[in-house]
Amino acid sequence: MVNEAAVSYQTLGNKSIMSLIHTVRQGISFTAFMSLVNKSPFNVSEWSSFLHLSERTMQRYKKEEKKFDPIHSEKILEITLLYKKGVEVFGDAERFNGWLNATNIALGNVKPKDLLDNTFGISLLKDEIGRIEHGVLA
Repeated sequence: MVNEAAVSYQTLGNKSIMSLIHTVRQGISFTAFMSLVNKSPFNVSEWSSFLHLSERTMQRYKKEEKKFDPIHSEKILEITLLYKKGVEVFGDAERFNGWLNATNIALGNVKPKDLLDNTFGISLLKDEIGRIEHGVLA
């Protein structure tokens, strides 16, 4: 069983798939989400865009101490895991953040960060990071 307080940026990648599934089903609390936000390069406004939730809805989640629905919890975890992998592959957060914010020819002349709002974009970024990790840059 995953304690929502244990959902931290540093330990997320080490959890088993079943623990991740349980976390998604249980929902991520706004407090745990803010812990992830504070350790990511994305502000609440960007997360709001990635999750397709208005900033007003995010404020309501905070005020009511609500948990995110499974679909939003899943996307939060997917983006967090992708970010962790990117930092690992690029060697540090600053270099990966630069890559996320630079127009990328291999991705159709878009900024990688602009693809974080849907699972197809996240999957595309995972693949691209995997190619970079293995030195396949074509």
